[in-house]
Amino acid sequence: MFALADHLLHLEGDPLPRDVDAQAATALLAHGVACRAPVTGAVYGTLLNDRAALDALGDAMRDAPYKAPPKAPILYLKPRNTLAGHRACVNVPIDVEGVEVGASLGIVIGRTATRVPAEHALDYVAGYTIVADLSIPHASVYRPSVRFRARDRFCVIGPALVAKHHVANPDDLAITVRIDGQPAFEASTATSVRGVAQLLADVTDFMTLAAGDVITLGVPHGAPVVRAGNEATIAIGDFAPLRVSFVDDVEQQGEQR
Repeated sequence: MFALADHLLHLEGDPLPRDVDAQAATALLAHGVACRAPVTGAVYGTLLNDRAALDALGDAMRDAPYKAPPKAPILYLKPRNTLAGHRACVNVPIDVEGVEVGASLGIVIGRTATRVPAEHALDYVAGYTIVADLSIPHASVYRPSVRFRARDRFCVIGPALVAKHHVANPDDLAITVRIDGQPAFEASTATSVRGVAQLLADVTDFMTLAAGDVITLGVPHGAPVVRAGNEATIAIGDFAPLRVSFVDDVEQQGEQR
């Protein structure tokens, strides 16, 4: 069982997360603190759960090797090395043009979920968080590449895990990504092919989700790309925004020596 009363933050330097109210969370974050990811379970990303992403693929979904649009959720794992928290500094590999910032709602599981019907799926949710699902832009859709999606700190989560009772409708939340020097990217969870409850029902039909696991609702189509020197601010609904900075890979290695 994974339960929280309000807003869970894991401040950098604290041995354990803090469960505090919204006002206290805002006050702590106002001081510019860095945080660890507020979750420790497995993190699963969801592909092609945005209507615009499917529309953009068009007839390509009916060509080999796919031959048809997906009938079940397409998942990929964000392994432990990818996890990072609020104000993380992420390396941009020197051999790529940039990193895609996929802003997604993270659904945090509260108790073991197996073959959960959609009408009861939200009973298995502990809360929600912001996930910056980072990747190197690539064309593959059905077979997500570990090399593109599982680099160090390529899954930034937080700053807080927000208890379910604070989120009236997770299927109608505004998503905004602001990157210095670029127009704001705006999307919504309302464009998802499967809403939160249906996604959980379809996923738990073939696999068990454990308490503390996170599954993303999916990245909206057209996610912006950052380069070294940029900072991204990701907001979903009225959650405290998540901030991530990006540096050149060589620069970061130099600092670590």
